[in-house]
Amino acid sequence: MSHPYSALSPDVIMTAIERLGIQPDSEPFALNSYENRVLMFRNDEGRRWIVKFYRPQRWSKAAIQEEHDYLNELDAAGVPVGKAWRNADGVSLHEHAGFSFALFEYCAGQAPELDNPEHLFAMGQVIGKMHTVARRGTFQHRPSLSVVEGMTAAQQQVLGSGHLTRHQQRAYERISTQLINSVEKALPPSMELIRCHGDCHLGNVLGRETHFSLVDFDDCMMAPAIQDIWMLLAVDEPQAQRAQLSELSEGYEESLTFPDHQLALVEPLRSYRLMRHSAWLVQRWDDPAFPLAFPWFANSGYWDQQLRQLEQQHLQMGAPKWLA
Repeated sequence: MSHPYSALSPDVIMTAIERLGIQPDSEPFALNSYENRVLMFRNDEGRRWIVKFYRPQRWSKAAIQEEHDYLNELDAAGVPVGKAWRNADGVSLHEHAGFSFALFEYCAGQAPELDNPEHLFAMGQVIGKMHTVARRGTFQHRPSLSVVEGMTAAQQQVLGSGHLTRHQQRAYERISTQLINSVEKALPPSMELIRCHGDCHLGNVLGRETHFSLVDFDDCMMAPAIQDIWMLLAVDEPQAQRAQLSELSEGYEESLTFPDHQLALVEPLRSYRLMRHSAWLVQRWDDPAFPLAFPWFANSGYWDQQLRQLEQQHLQMGAPKWLA
């Protein structure tokens, strides 16, 4: 059976854009995106645009629209984001040839540098401004982060995938269960959830000097505020982490009190992301783009490495917390 994206031909892409009354001056070229199909183009006036074709059956139209409306709300409040373009009728989510798609304003620049204090301070400012707006409402159609349930689902997807040898399956089930249990014990009885970017890593922050914008809200969700911060911290370098956190929190606190009480969630969230990433690759392996982009995933050595990472993360869960 062919993958749904096999029908997304260059002609379909061009026609979809042109039907919005925008004329590309050349064929759009693909950017590094695998969950959706994301391309950049210039219109006949030289302006650069991003067009995103959403993965079929991933999000409901209501969930995508909620993403766009949140971006509009952030933009209206002065938070620098790549918002969705709307036509004269105010429509931001469009349909063509069975695909839902949207145009986004192009954000120029590069990712910030984690060893640059000014960049860290500026990122803290942007995230603090975003979270100020985030607290004014809730998502009704976007998911809420559920750490243990998400890790358990990921475990079952991996174990049922057929990608692991019998020995690797036994080892994966053992260590992943240990990690899930450790995370469950470490989580508080309840967590305050706000509207978060959800995938706030360096690849989704673009700018120049100390002016940065947040892009790609495709994973926006209800989550603890620290979800939009921890991925910006260095891994396994406590001294660097503390220095980075100091700058991020100082910028953040120009808008809000920094959520220090959530720092204990960093390792549980890292555990969640580690397991979810492998499950994501398993889930998307029938997409022809994935074997091309991640050829090493098909090798048994990947799972040996994954097992070692899970073991190390389990040890980290039980280690003294540098963030405490």
